[in-house]
Amino acid sequence: MRRPWLPLFGVAAAVELVGVGIASTPLQWLAKPLLAPLVLGYLWSAGRRVDPVAVGLAFATAGDVALLADGRTAFLVGMGCFLVTQLAFLTAFVRYRRPPVPAVVAYLALWAVANALLWEALGPLRLPVLGYSLALSLMAAAATGVSRRTATGGALFLVSDLLIGVGAAGVDLPGQGLLVMTTYIAALLFITTGWVLATTTVADAR
Repeated sequence: MRRPWLPLFGVAAAVELVGVGIASTPLQWLAKPLLAPLVLGYLWSAGRRVDPVAVGLAFATAGDVALLADGRTAFLVGMGCFLVTQLAFLTAFVRYRRPPVPAVVAYLALWAVANALLWEALGPLRLPVLGYSLALSLMAAAATGVSRRTATGGALFLVSDLLIGVGAAGVDLPGQGLLVMTTYIAALLFITTGWVLATTTVADAR
């Protein structure tokens, strides 16, 4: 049964956004670690065994927990977990279908421009961000080969992490925390539901 997972995800997402909006650490610790596991539950309810998307969601959970802590070490641990997430998603999407070449070129161009603009401000985080953002950009490009919904999720994931990168570079935007979490929550939802719909259609056709 798939029904409970997405409503519960909606509740957790609402609690998380309220927590971010009012700067409530307890609410964020309560809700954020539940986001990826709830969409993972939806994925498994669709009859999936462990696949790369499931692995990616598991590491996203670990990354979310790590990023609840403060400090550079926690940031790097979280980035490492999300690197595995991006590589896992990338593996799943490329196995499903090769992405359009223009999408790959566009995302790589965006990656190059964004890193060039943030390079000086990132300081010692330059190389970790460079490597992580490359994997993220390739994942977003690969998502375009799955479906429009998954492509939207990939793009939103990139926007969310780009906002984090801008923050790491010392640039504070109005409502930045809410923007990061809103785009991340939507990314998880679109990627997971898009993946289920795309692969279920393929399986049914066979």
